[in-house]
Amino acid sequence: MRFFNYLCGKYVNKRHIPKPMDKKIKVLEVIRQGQIGGGESHLLDLIYFMDRERYEPVCLSFTYGEMIRRLKAQGVKCHVIESQKAFDPKVQSRVKQIMRQEQVQVVHAHGSRAASNILYPARSLHLPIIYTVHGWSFHDDQPLLVKTLRTLSERLICRLVQKVICVSDSNADTGRRLCGLRQPIVIENGINMERFNPDQPFPDLRPEFGFREDDFVVGFIARDTVQKAPLLYLEAIGIAHRRNPRVKALFVAEGELDAEADRYIEKDRMLGYVYHSKFRHDVPAVLHAIDAYCLPSLWEGLPIALLEAMAMGKAVIATPTDGTKELLSDANNGILIPFNNPMALADAILVFLENEQFRKECEQNARRLVSKRFNAQRVASSVQQIYDTFL
Repeated sequence: MRFFNYLCGKYVNKRHIPKPMDKKIKVLEVIRQGQIGGGESHLLDLIYFMDRERYEPVCLSFTYGEMIRRLKAQGVKCHVIESQKAFDPKVQSRVKQIMRQEQVQVVHAHGSRAASNILYPARSLHLPIIYTVHGWSFHDDQPLLVKTLRTLSERLICRLVQKVICVSDSNADTGRRLCGLRQPIVIENGINMERFNPDQPFPDLRPEFGFREDDFVVGFIARDTVQKAPLLYLEAIGIAHRRNPRVKALFVAEGELDAEADRYIEKDRMLGYVYHSKFRHDVPAVLHAIDAYCLPSLWEGLPIALLEAMAMGKAVIATPTDGTKELLSDANNGILIPFNNPMALADAILVFLENEQFRKECEQNARRLVSKRFNAQRVASSVQQIYDTFL
């Protein structure tokens, strides 16, 4: 019975409950990869705005990358255990060793892959676990068996952690319906409004990418993965360019679909109007260089890349994923398009190109919404309040 209660989260050895201390609260922030993506940007801002007088963040990632380099530059201690698996039994003892070595008091997992690899070590040490859902790992585009297994996995994770944070109301509703979530905490994503401020001076990057002043540049700045549907974006760009040659594409993406995307660009002879760049550090300047931003994702929590584009006053086109459909009011601050529909995306691009007044209205409304509601400093404050409940 004790073992069953342990699995269900009912057994707690009170000797291991951390007590309030005068020294800083040590939080282990765990994330799947060290490269920059939406969840990684969220974590960077969370740590940047964290009260360092009260909290001491330690980061654990399962790949190295730009996020790790940036955190180290801030003086944050980082651990990297190389693993590409969603659940890797081989890393469990190493994860537990890090938790003991660092004497962490709270574990915060960002995403299901991170959560799956810290559940056993953290629970065996009786550490409280917070799980932030940056987008459920299951979605309707998956085969039934895959979706079922991932749903069961998410349900188990939610059952075994102490707090679940969802980044949008839609995200939380999905969790209630399919994962049995009882008391999810909704903390919407935020961004650093100082960094993503269109009123500051930026260099003109368009000549570097080969774009003329009168080109209508449509940007895609995201991980090059199935989730973000980069090949659909490229197909839509091809359709729109054939209908109006002013349409050009700035494709800033890096990930497992890189080679396939490059083959697609070469095969369809898009090299004259598509510029493919790997990850860049100057995302605000890149956004400044484009006229519209596209994110035709298959699933999301609340996409930070979309918030960044809106903060920079860009016209945006996106699919109605969790969070996005709360963020975008169609024909008010952007255009919502159906999933897996390159023709609809091409049509939306041409609407923005051919109706400048409408595009300007969407840009202003987008900027106004993000500056009012989606500030990373507010997110950090809300998350810290959750940390405090365990101590």
